[in-house]
Amino acid sequence: MSRAAELASVLETAETLAIVCHDNPDPDCLASALALEAIATENDVESVTIAYGGEISHQQNRAFVNMLDIDLEHLEETEVAGYDSLAFVDHSQPGATTQLSDRIEPDIVVDHHPGDTVDARFEDIRTRYGATATLFVEYIADLEVELTTRLASALLFALHRERLDFVRDPTRREYEAALAVYPDADLETLEQLYGSAFSPGTLDAIGRAIASRTRRGSSLVASAGKTGETDALPQAADYLLNLEGVDTVLVYGIVGDAIRLSGRSIDPRIHIGEALEEGFGELGAVGGHHDMAGGRIELGLFADEADDVTELLAFVDGRLTRRFFEALNLDD
Repeated sequence: MSRAAELASVLETAETLAIVCHDNPDPDCLASALALEAIATENDVESVTIAYGGEISHQQNRAFVNMLDIDLEHLEETEVAGYDSLAFVDHSQPGATTQLSDRIEPDIVVDHHPGDTVDARFEDIRTRYGATATLFVEYIADLEVELTTRLASALLFALHRERLDFVRDPTRREYEAALAVYPDADLETLEQLYGSAFSPGTLDAIGRAIASRTRRGSSLVASAGKTGETDALPQAADYLLNLEGVDTVLVYGIVGDAIRLSGRSIDPRIHIGEALEEGFGELGAVGGHHDMAGGRIELGLFADEADDVTELLAFVDGRLTRRFFEALNLDD
């Protein structure tokens, strides 16, 4: 039995399904949720809810949800225990990348990020794939699920964004998946998504990161300050990676009650996910791939050291910078 058929057999036993995205979901996660919803509907699941935690702050992600008319529900309003089946897409660890309790046990997990197994009824984690959407393109083809223009457009945009327009180490499978959905996608919609405007908050955070950067060799650390725009951090990291002579970047910022981290590297000798685990694993939930990674450190670990945000950032800056450079084995 193929993996797609195994997934279908698990869905056939459910009347209701909750699909949980990771916090602050991106197009790869959202498109994968849409694809799983289509597969579930094809297998007579009567009710499907797509839920997420955090916020959708990236301008392209907001436009993605609005233009593709994706019906989402916040996790704070979702009683996941009331569903027959629970699915995680584009993440696998309860309590690590979602606000769900780590005691929650999903029935279905589809992901491409490295992580421990969770013993779900259906678990498909392929770390050699460049996007979770790639797996769902294969499922849809195998199960002969109708590929609507809306779903094809979502998957194609997700494949582009997850691999940064095929520049950031895509695998052969991402090219094949894109070719499979391209004929049914609405290219005008994708063009509009790429033209989405930055919010003032995002530009301010990126500006602070540019101004605060600290460089050591070809590696760089920058602070986006306090911001409500979670997705400004990876955008700032991507932007700073364009600086001449820089191949590894860490951007951090205070978002809500936590310090968020976003790392990027194009140095083949560096696994940025392992570097973040080495530097910050004991402080919070961190990890990722060899080229991109992220994490969250609860602010309580630092909050007693300062009375206001300016002092707190100054205190945090030296410690995060030192830990990151030490993890990369860079001396003063």
